[in-house]
Amino acid sequence: MELDELYRESILDHARHPRNFGALEACNRSAAAKNVSCGDAIQLFLRLSPAGRIEAVRFSGSGCAISTASASLLTLAVQGKTAEEAEALFAKIQRLLTGTSAPQDELPGDLAALAGVRRFPQRVGCAMLSWHALEDALRAGEKNSA
Repeated sequence: MELDELYRESILDHARHPRNFGALEACNRSAAAKNVSCGDAIQLFLRLSPAGRIEAVRFSGSGCAISTASASLLTLAVQGKTAEEAEALFAKIQRLLTGTSAPQDELPGDLAALAGVRRFPQRVGCAMLSWHALEDALRAGEKNSA
């Protein structure tokens, strides 16, 4: 199986069977993001420990396969990470999708599957939607609590 095909299968699997989908009770951070060009909408829920570690993360919303898969992959990637580690991961994903080099070897789990999206610039916003929500939730602090 070619690497592109393997990545495509991972994206489709996460789109069809999103992990950590649904609201998170007792979250202390949340943020919503909407892609006005296509209508994708994501709500991200986080529960951070007092030390700033992501204890739980879930998402809800509706969107295309790319935005759903990206949100699902995000929840798996940031679970257990500190806020700083999650922000660093955001930066790597942003470089992967919009930069001139793809740090695929720096990405945990199946996140490298998102690399194929960069060939379709009109879909980068779909893939980045949940990541922007993550960034907003982490930066907003307690004032954006759910």
